[in-house]
Amino acid sequence: MQRVAFLLKVKQDKIEEYKRRHREVWPEMLAALQETGWHNYSLFLREDGTLFGYLETPDFEAARAGMASKEVNARWQADMAPFFEQLEGQRPDEGLLVLEEVFHLE
Repeated sequence: MQRVAFLLKVKQDKIEEYKRRHREVWPEMLAALQETGWHNYSLFLREDGTLFGYLETPDFEAARAGMASKEVNARWQADMAPFFEQLEGQRPDEGLLVLEEVFHLE
């Protein structure tokens, strides 16, 4: 199982709305994530808007490609794009700064 961690930056003035939206993730989006191999997926948010994400998956590139093929993902990403800084024309799921794993205690 691959462990994947990533960073994004939520705009300061959108933090509360971002948190609210994630209390109400669309059921079809949740189903798509599970179907495409996103397991143990969590998001953590600092007060300054730094967003840390973590997931486990058999194959991260396959999981990303699976989500990219889902219509619900296109709608979700378009809805979430205004919440983030520094995407430079990318969708949020394309603008992830994936972190290198340097240690794991098994």
